[in-house]
Amino acid sequence: MRNLKLLRCLRSPELRSPGCPRCFSVRTDTGTLLIVSQFSLTEYDPQSGEVVNEVSLTAEGYLSEDGSGVVAGIQDLPDQEAVCVATAKGDVIVYHLNTNELECVGSVDSGLTAMSWSPDQELVTLSTGQETVILMTKDFEPLSEVAIHQDEFGEGEFITVGWGKKETQFHGSEGKLAAQRKAAEVQPAVPWDDRRPRITWRGDGQLFAISAICPHTGCRKVRVWNRECILQATSEVVNGLEQPLCWKPSGSLMASTQRHPNKHSVVFMEKNGLLHGDFTLPFTKDQVKVKELLWNSDSTVLAIWLEDLTPGEDGNPNTYLQLWTVGNSHWYLKQSLHFGCEPSRAPACVCWDPEKPLRLHVLTQGWASFTYDWGWFTERSLGDDAWDNANVAVIDGAKVLVTTFRQCVVPPPMCAYELQLPAAVNQVTFRAQPQRTNELAVLTADGRLHIYGPGTGEEKVPETGPCGFRVVSQPSVLQRTYSASVDQQGVLLMRLLLWLREDVFAAVGCGDGPTESRILILAPAERQGSERQLEIRSEVKVEGHVISMCSSPRSGTLAVQLEDGQIRRVFWDTLKVAVTDWKDSMGCSVNFPLPCVHTALCAINGQEHLIGLTERSHLYIGNCEVASNVSSFVMYDEFLLLTTHAHTCRCLHLATMSVKDVQAALSSESAQNDESARRVERGSRIVTVVPQDTRLVLQMPRGNIETIHHRALVLAQLRKWLDDLKFREAFESMRKLRINLNLVYDHSPRVFLENVEWFLKQIDSVNHINLFLTELKEEDTTKTMYPLPVGKACQPASEAGGGVRKKVDLVCDALRSAMETLDPQKYCLCILTSHVRKTTPELEIALQKVHELRVNPPSAEHAVGAGEALKYLLFLVNVNELYEHSLGTYDFDLVLMVAEKSQKDPKEYLPFLNMLKTLELNYQRYTIDKHLKRFRKALHHLSKCGEEHFTELVNLVKDQRLYSEALQLYPSDSQQHKVLTVAYAEYLLEQQQAEEAGLLLWRCGEMPRALQAFVSCTSWRHALAVATHIPVTQGQLAQLARDLAEKLLEMRRATEAALLLEQYAKDCEEAISALVTGAAWEEALRLIYLYSRQDIIETHLKPALLEAHSMQVAFLESQMALFTRYKSRLAVVLEQKEKTKLLLIDEDGPDCGEAELYSEASSVLTGSRFGSKYSHSNSRISSRSSKNRRKAEGKKHSLKEGSPFEDIALLHALIQIIHVTDKMREEIHSLLRALVLFLFDVRASSLQAKYSELLQLIETSIPEIWHEGLQPGPAPITGPNSTTNSITASLQQPRPPLVSQQDAEILMPPKMRQSIRWELSILK
Repeated sequence: MRNLKLLRCLRSPELRSPGCPRCFSVRTDTGTLLIVSQFSLTEYDPQSGEVVNEVSLTAEGYLSEDGSGVVAGIQDLPDQEAVCVATAKGDVIVYHLNTNELECVGSVDSGLTAMSWSPDQELVTLSTGQETVILMTKDFEPLSEVAIHQDEFGEGEFITVGWGKKETQFHGSEGKLAAQRKAAEVQPAVPWDDRRPRITWRGDGQLFAISAICPHTGCRKVRVWNRECILQATSEVVNGLEQPLCWKPSGSLMASTQRHPNKHSVVFMEKNGLLHGDFTLPFTKDQVKVKELLWNSDSTVLAIWLEDLTPGEDGNPNTYLQLWTVGNSHWYLKQSLHFGCEPSRAPACVCWDPEKPLRLHVLTQGWASFTYDWGWFTERSLGDDAWDNANVAVIDGAKVLVTTFRQCVVPPPMCAYELQLPAAVNQVTFRAQPQRTNELAVLTADGRLHIYGPGTGEEKVPETGPCGFRVVSQPSVLQRTYSASVDQQGVLLMRLLLWLREDVFAAVGCGDGPTESRILILAPAERQGSERQLEIRSEVKVEGHVISMCSSPRSGTLAVQLEDGQIRRVFWDTLKVAVTDWKDSMGCSVNFPLPCVHTALCAINGQEHLIGLTERSHLYIGNCEVASNVSSFVMYDEFLLLTTHAHTCRCLHLATMSVKDVQAALSSESAQNDESARRVERGSRIVTVVPQDTRLVLQMPRGNIETIHHRALVLAQLRKWLDDLKFREAFESMRKLRINLNLVYDHSPRVFLENVEWFLKQIDSVNHINLFLTELKEEDTTKTMYPLPVGKACQPASEAGGGVRKKVDLVCDALRSAMETLDPQKYCLCILTSHVRKTTPELEIALQKVHELRVNPPSAEHAVGAGEALKYLLFLVNVNELYEHSLGTYDFDLVLMVAEKSQKDPKEYLPFLNMLKTLELNYQRYTIDKHLKRFRKALHHLSKCGEEHFTELVNLVKDQRLYSEALQLYPSDSQQHKVLTVAYAEYLLEQQQAEEAGLLLWRCGEMPRALQAFVSCTSWRHALAVATHIPVTQGQLAQLARDLAEKLLEMRRATEAALLLEQYAKDCEEAISALVTGAAWEEALRLIYLYSRQDIIETHLKPALLEAHSMQVAFLESQMALFTRYKSRLAVVLEQKEKTKLLLIDEDGPDCGEAELYSEASSVLTGSRFGSKYSHSNSRISSRSSKNRRKAEGKKHSLKEGSPFEDIALLHALIQIIHVTDKMREEIHSLLRALVLFLFDVRASSLQAKYSELLQLIETSIPEIWHEGLQPGPAPITGPNSTTNSITASLQQPRPPLVSQQDAEILMPPKMRQSIRWELSILK
């Protein structure tokens, strides 16, 4: 659905050269034109308007001096830096451009009628006056010469299998009369045929075709030859076949023209000479003749050069040049250039540029040169509001095909409606004014501007359109017509038309110089005559060719781009138009690095930017390239939508991004859950976006239309609707597009809760409300599934109403309250759903409401009855679960009602219900609760059943361990409370919680059992208190103290054991001995001097100090040796694994996917790839028993050299040594003070030095062992502030393999307690 828009028109001044141009060729390396006339050969530069080279062809006698010479062809030869010219006299001339030498390389006596070079310029084909074809090499060495007219068909002749006679074969709908019909009489060529042969090559250079007049029949025939000049096929007889012939460069079809009795067509032939499709020219019979057909280099445009057969009033015929394209098997006339009837303005030569596919060169009879640069462009309406119908206009000759995608999606070549114009259409533009963007202006080839707008409603609109479809959009009607009086010479010199506001237009025209443009502001003339005139209100000249112009409906900005990429801002809404450089916020000029064929204005972070797309798919925002694989783009509201050659469609929210953000988003591959990207069909291009909707219209390469709902557009539109409280539109779109309905609440919880009644009134459907309730879940979809764009704030869910209450409960309660206020009978089923969908389903309340409906049926006509409500409830809840909950209400009528609706057999539940009815009320409820496994309620009801059921209560308490609940049911001074307390204490003893059991037994008066419990757990204070409370004798108390002291010594609690021995056993010597054994030197000294037992110093204390000193020194030496050995071994292991990693990279290459796993950190966590026999056994550990897993974990930390996890074991061992050494600070400090006290200074100094040396070794070694390479990798980003995209991105980042928590801790360096002072300064 694209049109051809004129981007640039280069008009060169007329040459002052004798004669008229006959043919020309484009020199590809310089862009100059090589023109040959009947007198000379001229090289002309259209950019500067200067003649580069000129050589006379009459001086050497190649052409007649009287001007009657005829040129058969011309061809630029870039490899030879020459140009080849063939004359009708038979001379083949080569003009060397670098030396200006003219050379005749050959001559044919019979003359030449045509010359054509192969696309690779390796071969040249010449047709002679004797109707032969000569094939030569590029060095003009003859390869073959054969006659053009041959009797045989060629090597590709069709094979007849001989299946019966023609009269007996099947002839389809025409019947057997078709076999008897005589062949049509062969008609000779038309009188105005120039009778010259036409030669054309296929794009790959393997075949060429010649169209020539058959000498026997007088009609034209097409013959196809290969590169060896061997005839391949001859066309069938085609009456009315005309002279033009052109082979499609990238295809198997040749184009020619055929004149029928009632129409004039362009026909296509296959390489076998058979016809294959056609289209009709928009002219009446015998109105025009086709002079030439020309395909452009990429086969997308077919140019047709026509001329009227009947001269005009001045005796000169009109000349036309039409550009046709094809889409969906339909041929569109995209541009029609009318050159009028003035002879000097008529084209003499026309050709496409060989390098740039959409550049057309035209040379007139008056030596004026025109270069037209075209570009593909989709004419779409520019509105962003709901008034815009998403119009797209397609030019097709004198018709404009308009499709309104808001109302209908019509595949081309069909459309919503057609606008018929009196002349061929050249340009279409939509009005760039809010709420008026459906109006369009059409510029026709006769220079008139037609304004179309919405009708008044009085027009009669047919029920069906031209194709039989129902009309769903009102066609635009012609409101007024202007004659554009632009004083310029030439064809299509007013281009890039824009409709800025009410009858004010902007356009670009050619300037006075060859490199100058004029920006025109057009408005209706103040004095209107019989015909409305559109005149130039103001204009400004710009140095350079303007190739694009765009405006913004919102800001009214008008921007133009020059052919070198420079950007200018146009101030058009003033008395005099002004043009300035485009500048950014810093005041620096901004230009495109390369010229862009498509431009648009956009706002990024509040600043206006110009965005452009080049022919090579590079996308620029100002001077910054943001992507290099973009096939199409469109701006809509705050979004940039684009398609890429990677077959994706991206949608970026520019309001929350910077240019760098856009560049980063487009340069990186989209994540799996990235909402800004979606896959599309290969070659898709954007047609338009439906404003204030979610639809994006794409066109496929073959021409068909597809509508998609891009997720980013959908979410943006949903947020707008929810902000505007348009719940119905949002809800319907979410249902259709499968968007989670939780977004209705999550988008703005507070707003939703404040407008619950408005939500219910808009939805107004019980089924839809039930659907919304059933989809509710605690997840916040704005943080997980549909995160808000960066920079947009959202209301936290905790602010919605309570913060503590759960979301599902909050919404259910709010909706239920509103529904009960509005119409409880209408919303009966929804109210039931709100009870069931709560976090803890309120099935009892729901069942009670159903029961109320049964007792008091509603009187309204369409109200929901109890049966329907119960049936719906059974749909939401499992029938067995609902039966159990109904039983829990203790309402047997409700139980029977549910049971009747279920599939249960009455034999299953009736005996049980009958049994329950015979029981006492509390015992009945106890039985029901016990059946439903509601043991706490059962306990409560059983406690009310009397003393006779207390034993059953105790058994229930013991079975279900409901001790705390049971104790609350009885007074603390009751016998039942005591029994339950003892039972609870026995249970605690079984659970190894003897101290708590002792407290319960002590509280209820069971002193002996309490004492036994306290002794068993070594709670000596409680035990002595209970023993004193019993009371016991002094001897028993002393023995109890000795027993407890013995247990405390075993637990290394020497100070507490000494206290018992001293105060309760009255044995000071044993107390001092216990303190010496426990290395409590200061406390031992206190008791020695308290009880005047200085003799113990010599007998016990000093020997113990010396023994402790020797043991500590030996232990420190062993720890230092182990630490040094483990540290050295670890360095060796890590070095070996580093070598293994390098070896792996060398074998698998630098791009090996496993190389990431062998970083310094992961080498500690993974075994050697080439290591030991244990390296592959770990995968089976998980399937073994827990005992085997513990055994395998022990093997994992084995210090055996060569084991796969030796580095982990070494780190564990080093950490253990560090922790043990660090914990010795207090013990060493106490021992040092005791040694100094008893004059063991030398021993104390050696111990302090040894310990200090070990600490120094550890402190210096920690940074060496735990360097940066051992630090663990980043953890996945999770938490309340994370999104689906961020979590996915973090998980996709390369990280070391997952390890256990214990192994992860060894990667962090251990910390030493530097703040604890242990050294004695007197020993330094």
